[in-house]
Parts: sequence; C-alpha cells; structure tokens
Amino acid sequence: MTVSLGQGLIISLFAIIAGADFWLEGFYIFRPMIVCTITGLLLGDLRLGIIAGGLTELAFAGLTPVGGTQPPNPIMAGIMNVVSGHSPATAIGWSLPFSILMQYIVLFYYSAFSLLTKKAMEYAGKAETKKFTGIVLAPTFIVALTYGIFTFLCVYSAQAPMSQLVNAMPGWLSHGFEIAGGILPAVGFAMLLKNMLKNKYVPYLLLGFTAACFIKFGNLMPVAVIGIALAMIEFERAKKDRDTNEKLREIEQNANSGGDNDGI
Repeated sequence: MTVSLGQGLIISLFAIIAGADFWLEGFYIFRPMIVCTITGLLLGDLRLGIIAGGLTELAFAGLTPVGGTQPPNPIMAGIMNVVSGHSPATAIGWSLPFSILMQYIVLFYYSAFSLLTKKAMEYAGKAETKKFTGIVLAPTFIVALTYGIFTFLCVYSAQAPMSQLVNAMPGWLSHGFEIAGGILPAVGFAMLLKNMLKNKYVPYLLLGFTAACFIKFGNLMPVAVIGIALAMIEFERAKKDRDTNEKLREIEQNANSGGDNDGI
C-alpha cells in the first residue's frame, strides 16, 4: 500500500498519541483494534482496518505487560499490519519484526529512565515541584516522540526498501506468514483463557462457543449481547450475595454485643 507524505505524518502523529497512551495506560487507544481501525481510516480503507484490527486484537489478547516484561508492541503491529498491503492474516506475521523491534526500544527506555529516579527523589525532597514535574513527564514525551519517528521511518521513509523486500520474498515464505497469521489469533486467545479462565466461568465459555458455532447469524453481535446479559446477571447475583453477607455479619455482631436497643 502506497503511503503519501501527508498520510505518513498523520499516522505518525496518531502513533505519538497512542504511544503516550501505551506508556501511561490511560485510555487504551493503543489496542490493535483501535490502532488498525484508525490507520485504515487514515489510509482510506476502513474495512481493511477493521478486519486487521479484529485479527490482530485476538493475536495480542493474552499479551499483557507484567512488571518490567514487555510483549511485542501492539501499536507497531497494528499500524504495520494495515500499511503492509498484505491480507490481514498474512500481515500479522509480517508486522511482528517491527513490533518486536519497538518492544526492545521500550525495554531500553525502562532501563535508561531508572537513572532519573534518584534525581526525581532529590527534587521531591527539596519540594522543587517544577523540576520534579519536568523529570516525571520527560520520559512520556521521549517515548511518544520515539513512536512518531519510528512510525514515520517505517510507514513512509522505508516504503521502497519494504516494497523490494516484499517482492523478493519467495512464495513459501509469504504462505508461511499467512499460516502464522492465522494461528496467532488462536494462540493469543488461548493465552488469555489461561490467565483469566476459572472453573465457575466455564459454563459461560461453553454457552458462547455453542452460540457462535451453531446459531446462524451475520456477525458476532448476538453473542456479545448474550455475554452482556450474562455479565449483568452475574453482577446482580454477586451484589445480592454481598448484601446478604453484610446483613449476616451485622446480625452476628449485634448478637455478640447484645445489640443497641436491648436496654443493657
């Protein structure tokens, strides 16, 4: 897919915003579903962005930063998936090198920014609020700017080398990327279930799986509505149990203390 200078700049600006959000984990616009959709919109192919977003989101569903560890970067995976010009399934595998490279850059920043901690504590101890604010916000600006520069280089400046590399790829390698891209969403969803699935939620999983497989409908919205309904039922049930437990504790406390109105 050919990217003009204006499109490259706009996508880079969006990468700056998404990169800052990824660093702060504020609004979660860095998720592949949103990144791919907006990138597709900026490139004039919203349909491709939505399809690529769905597949990439599934692939990254179970990849969550824990402590100092970082999974492959979801922002670059989402952007390069749409920009690559491949089908979304093939592009997932193609976008991973860019995603992993950005992952290492972020890991480097984690180590480098730790050197600022001592200085930040010194400013805090002296109540120098302006300097403290500056040293706290500096990493966010540096990371966000890095996202913008890296994205511009990948999306616009390196178009010719990327095109030559894609054209030089043998058929078996392109087919391998396609197979890997088809497998990754299933792997991502399996990793998510490994971390989140509990025995009490297995009936809901089976119900949703059965609905998706055996009920004929044009999209997954009915399954989502069923999921929302079950979540509301679970929420109300848990709320009722919590209220009941609080009343039982209150009755037990009054029984042990003699109560407030028994005249003792």
